[in-house]
Amino acid sequence: MPSGRHDSPETQGVYTDMNINISNANGEPIYLQIANQIKTLILEGKLREGDMLPSMRNLAMELRISFMTTKRAYEELERDGFIESYTGKGSFVKAQNLELFRELMLCDGNIYSWSYDASGKLLFSNCPDQAVFAAAFEVFGC
Repeated sequence: MPSGRHDSPETQGVYTDMNINISNANGEPIYLQIANQIKTLILEGKLREGDMLPSMRNLAMELRISFMTTKRAYEELERDGFIESYTGKGSFVKAQNLELFRELMLCDGNIYSWSYDASGKLLFSNCPDQAVFAAAFEVFGC
């Protein structure tokens, strides 16, 4: 069984080991911190298509923050195409596609390019977090 997934009747198929860290000191809104960390989990392949996220209420209790903050984070993830939410059922990781990943490569007006070295290692230029993008390439089968 992959780490973070539990098969008890209450949490069957739910990814419960989010390990999200929030900080009031870094200046980034908390809902964006949550959304960005979940995006990273998806891009790194730790959250996969169809995985159910914890309910907004449970995540809020776990992080000791407002329900509205987690709701806003999930809305951000849904708007960006990372998750799908269904009333009464929950929120699930949405199937990703290469085009979405390429859009993620556009950050702060910079387009990050990639290539392979002679050994086949993936290289990025101008990329702030090479490990995340490398993991995403692996997830998307590039």
